Amino acid sequence: MDLPLAPPVKPMLAKLARELPIGELLYEPKWDGYRCLIFRDGDELLLQSRAGKPLDRYFPELQDPLRELLPERVVLDGELVVPLGEGLDFDALANRIHPAASRIELLAAQTPARFVAFDLLALDQLDISRLPFGHRRNGLEQLLSAIAPPLHLSPATRDPAVAADWFTRFEGSGLDGVIAKPIGDPYAPGKRTLIKVKQQRTAEVVVGGFRWHKDGDGIGSLMLGLFDEQDELIHVGVASSFSAARRRELIDEVAPYRPEPGEVVDHPWLGDDGVGADGTPRGEHRWSGQRDTAWQPLRMGLVAEVAYEQMQGDRFRHSARFLRWRPDRDIDSCRFDQLLVPPPSELIDLFDVRG
Repeated sequence: MDLPLAPPVKPMLAKLARELPIGELLYEPKWDGYRCLIFRDGDELLLQSRAGKPLDRYFPELQDPLRELLPERVVLDGELVVPLGEGLDFDALANRIHPAASRIELLAAQTPARFVAFDLLALDQLDISRLPFGHRRNGLEQLLSAIAPPLHLSPATRDPAVAADWFTRFEGSGLDGVIAKPIGDPYAPGKRTLIKVKQQRTAEVVVGGFRWHKDGDGIGSLMLGLFDEQDELIHVGVASSFSAARRRELIDEVAPYRPEPGEVVDHPWLGDDGVGADGTPRGEHRWSGQRDTAWQPLRMGLVAEVAYEQMQGDRFRHSARFLRWRPDRDIDSCRFDQLLVPPPSELIDLFDVRG
């Protein structure tokens, strides 16, 4: 490729803030997808990951449309997403990274990806990455004024009131908060000069069991569950990262729910052989790998409130953070429907997803 900005280019990054900043900023949705830089030089097209690796083979459905929609020579920064059902599906996107060409071809047809552009770094012979972001955004809007799927322009606003409204309504549906970008800044590869404000979501969950800490000193993680529409208790992840003192305190706090020696426990995650079915703590699932999944069941009845960032399918994408016990809650209230939110109108307009 003979571009004014040659790959690989480290993408500009963001630092976390708990409150929406105010100032000379442009606000955008925080997309929960795969960061991707697109380089096009004539017939040559490269999709680069955040780590600098090529993504082209995993998303063959984007090759021809992007060549048709993009200028002959251009570099864009943006996000790969998969709109599916009621919003953006990160799990479907993650499944696209597969070693088998036949599987990639099948998923390209079943769950096609889209590219959401939010920055313009080079055009024709010009490297514009050193220009202020406000100029780059204006150029991007002009360049993509007549775009069509699978290429999209990220919504943006300079109004902090609109951004605050987005932050509230974008909870769920694959939108993970708001990004604030200084209007006067040049593109800074690999530097955390952007600001991300992420949702902190909470849920009330059944604590169905626990694992001992790896050093044997206290409880390392709590096993969390939610009931689905069929009243089946689904293992949705764990709460972990406790301090050493807190790990020891948890032993006493869960003690009333621990079975006595020899007691037979009627537990939805235990089969007749003492091993759980697929998707339960002892069963096989895509996250378990080769690690030890041994766990200690608890009698049903213990409810906790946890904070989490995002769902990936029917699981917390990362470990949840324990907030407090909820003795005032019955386990029957710990259901998936507490997590459901309608897709925001901006998402419907951009991808035509429907709730």
